[in-house]
Amino acid sequence: MKFHKESARRLFMFYVKFATIDFVKISAVIIAFNEEDKIAAAVRSVSWADEVLLIDSESTDRTREIAKDFGARVLVQKWLGFSKQKQFAADNAKYDWIFSLDADETVSAELRHEIDDLRTASEVADGYKIPRLSIYMNRPIRHGGWYPDWQLRFFNRTKGKWKDVLIHESVEMLEPARIGKMKGDILHYSVENALHHHKMIGERYAPLAAEQMFAKGRRTSPLKIAFSAWGAFLQTYFLKAGFLDGFPGFCIAYFAAHHAFLKHLLLYEIQKKKS
Repeated sequence: MKFHKESARRLFMFYVKFATIDFVKISAVIIAFNEEDKIAAAVRSVSWADEVLLIDSESTDRTREIAKDFGARVLVQKWLGFSKQKQFAADNAKYDWIFSLDADETVSAELRHEIDDLRTASEVADGYKIPRLSIYMNRPIRHGGWYPDWQLRFFNRTKGKWKDVLIHESVEMLEPARIGKMKGDILHYSVENALHHHKMIGERYAPLAAEQMFAKGRRTSPLKIAFSAWGAFLQTYFLKAGFLDGFPGFCIAYFAAHHAFLKHLLLYEIQKKKS
């Protein structure tokens, strides 16, 4: 009788523990525009999610069709800006737990296993920062300020939202939300070649950075313009050990200098125009 009582007690405790586990349902969301060469890899890497949602900003290539072929639900939304587009994706997801991925990123196997473990964990944080490892010139970049490049990409949307900024968008968690960290990487394949890197800076990052700096009240001068490039190169290549990444590290430092110079020059032009 004692054996049966003990067995029954253990079975009851197991049932109580099992019944109280919150099985996390996850929506993986991706924003994209003309990403037919990369979207398949991105969608496949989050096929473990309970939903894959693609927000397409009116692509003119086969991005939507490819995403659908790999099981994604697709919504078309005219471009709102990075932060607003990602918030639109989070708002239109089926589930509260959001995993946000860019079209030029994939999820590593280690990160996928970590997230799977969280699905049945007895206790979870409200959001998780994830290291992002960029692949540049076919080499993983771990220096020059490029790694671990923490990104808060896995979060409960009832506890956080995307900050409304022009560039370098990020999720802002509401107090007193708990934030954890994961070990597995998001793999980032953003730069295709030197010309692409140059265009990204000239057409996107530097102009948006200049606008954001001006909106925040920052101002520049000819002296700052002259020395900004040198400062960015020295910081990236030497102080942040970019030289340890070999020739790709040198190229990254050079483009960092170009970006610094151009954003200050564009800010200077904005100042003159609006003064």
